[in-house]
Amino acid sequence: MQLHVRHESEYRYDYPVALGPQTLYLYPRAYPYQRLLKYELLIDPQPARMVRNVDVEGNVQQMVYFNRPTRHLRVSVEMELQSDEFNSFDFVLFPFDTKRVPFRYPKPIQDLLQPYLEQVGVSERVASWARELAAEANWKTTGFLIALNQAIRKFTYEIREVGAPFPPEQTLILHKGSCRDYTTLFMAACRSLGIAARFVSGYLFGNPQQEHQLHAWAEVYLPGAGWRGFDPTEGSLVVNRHIFLTSTAKPELAAPISGTFRGRANSSLQSELTFI
Repeated sequence: MQLHVRHESEYRYDYPVALGPQTLYLYPRAYPYQRLLKYELLIDPQPARMVRNVDVEGNVQQMVYFNRPTRHLRVSVEMELQSDEFNSFDFVLFPFDTKRVPFRYPKPIQDLLQPYLEQVGVSERVASWARELAAEANWKTTGFLIALNQAIRKFTYEIREVGAPFPPEQTLILHKGSCRDYTTLFMAACRSLGIAARFVSGYLFGNPQQEHQLHAWAEVYLPGAGWRGFDPTEGSLVVNRHIFLTSTAKPELAAPISGTFRGRANSSLQSELTFI
């Protein structure tokens, strides 16, 4: 399958401003079953300099610098990828004791995964709920992950284009939220049982509700399987309809565009996302 997406964002300022460095996470992250065929990034005003690098978590980060005042910032990215089908369950958990939760990773892996195991948002209510789901799944690791995905899928979905994710306990109590709220709850539930989890931001093809906005889902690290994606908004495992932009232990670091400006201006944002 070929995925072709155009994402345009425009910031407007009612008075001229001096733009500080802008950090872009708008370059697709490489995965074994996806390859980039075409990529074009257009920025107005013309940057004085742009640097493309890899951040501490392995994401492609584009740093953009400007040297003159402006009343707007337009960022347009167009990409085309070949995304092949694959079997999400084609793995063997090893060591075998990781087939059941809770478990501990082998020490060398545990050390590397510490940022993805921090108990952020893991309240007693969230942990108790996760244990209930795990018990219903006979404490089987994959059974728990599927049950967790399906449980959150039953919540009431709401579109909230801006703002940080709600605390996981709030999403659990209200039984509603956006994709980023669902994802942070999924992460907290996993971490409460010792499963490393991270936040992923990107695009989802094939869901009319999600095709015109950024999407969020989770990945968990399973020994023998590596990082595997679970989408609680869809209630499914991630296959070949998702385009990965960034993955991180901290959801607040996943913004596609972030930066500062100097000046006494009010700003507004318009964004448009289309699959072609």
